[in-house]
Parts: sequence; structure tokens; C-alpha cells
Amino acid sequence: MECKSSLKEQLFALEQKLLKPEIRTSKDELTNLLAETFFEFGSSGQVLYKDANIGEMTLSLVRMKISDFEIHSLSEEIILTTYRIYNEVNNQHSLRSSIWKLIDGHWKMHFHQGTKVIS
Repeated sequence: MECKSSLKEQLFALEQKLLKPEIRTSKDELTNLLAETFFEFGSSGQVLYKDANIGEMTLSLVRMKISDFEIHSLSEEIILTTYRIYNEVNNQHSLRSSIWKLIDGHWKMHFHQGTKVIS
């Protein structure tokens, strides 16, 4: 397995990429970053699947900051990321987790969950 610090940096960059409006509104970019079997438990309570809901996963305006980013190795090819998000648009904090799988030499997000933090 690659060096933990470089893997952490790589997965952090991928998570940040998925927060960018130009990525979130691009079906091509989402197709490249998400595994075929991707699904999400959204902070809205909805369950979304890549194959059925890719058009619904797009957001037009987000300004989010990641903090407390950590990676947890589940195997050589599966990593759990955990972090906090602050959404500057709606002044909302959430806890996030993603499962990334190494598929054909590329990290792809397999699962994501967002949970709103209630003050």
C-alpha cells in the first residue's frame, strides 16, 4: 500500500474535488469519480444510487470546507474517509464518511453518508 500520508492527501483531494460545483454538475466527472455500485445516504434522508439518480446528485451552488479529515484502512484496496463539512451557504455543519475502492488503479467512491450536526 502506498504511503499513508500521500494516500491521505490523494483522497482528501478527491473529496474536495467532489465539492466543486463544476464537478457536481458534470455527469462525466461524477461517472469517473463514482464506482458503478455507488450509493449515498444523504443528509436529507434520501438514498441515492449512481445508476438511477446521477442527475439528482448534482448541486448548483455549494461552498463547503472540510476539516478533521482522516483515513481508515479497511484493506489494501478499501479506505474509509471521515471528516466534517461546514456549508457556508446554509451555515450548516455535517459529519461525512466515504468508502473508496481502488478499481483498475483509480480510487472510486463506493459509498457516502452525510449526517447533519444539530446544534
